[in-house]
Amino acid sequence: MDLGAVFLLLAVLLLVIFYVAQPLFQRATRLTEGERRLSALLAEKDRLLNALQELDFDASLGKVSAEDYPAQRGALLQAGAQVLRQIDQLAPAQAAATPAEDRLEAAIATRRLATSGPAVSDEDLEERVAQRRASRSASREKVAGFCPRCGKPVLASDRFCPSCGSSLK
Repeated sequence: MDLGAVFLLLAVLLLVIFYVAQPLFQRATRLTEGERRLSALLAEKDRLLNALQELDFDASLGKVSAEDYPAQRGALLQAGAQVLRQIDQLAPAQAAATPAEDRLEAAIATRRLATSGPAVSDEDLEERVAQRRASRSASREKVAGFCPRCGKPVLASDRFCPSCGSSLK
């Protein structure tokens, strides 16, 4: 190896070491206990919102009985309200003038709107199905007859039998 290749290899090695060791030289940001607690509460709020949304969806599908649904929803709403109260205590400047339960319901409503697609009525759906069936039946070719050699059905656009290959015209 010549001297130029050694210096090039050494320069690349130093660059790699500097790149890998860079996080060690940066100052780590320390979270205070309050910030850590607020982050945990926000994560818990998101978890409860997801649980409420799933419960509402399961109830609409009939997976949750009508007797259990109000109790489960009430328990989740109470837990969510408690989490919102704790968030309000940690970050009072961010607290809204509305009660925690109302904010929780508003958050659930916005989450539902964000995840649900456009509503389609039954009449619109039936009309779409009828249009689809009409277009499919119009596009299908009808059987024009049968092959004179093998007797299999053939379409009007066929020039040869798909089964035996004999000429149809």
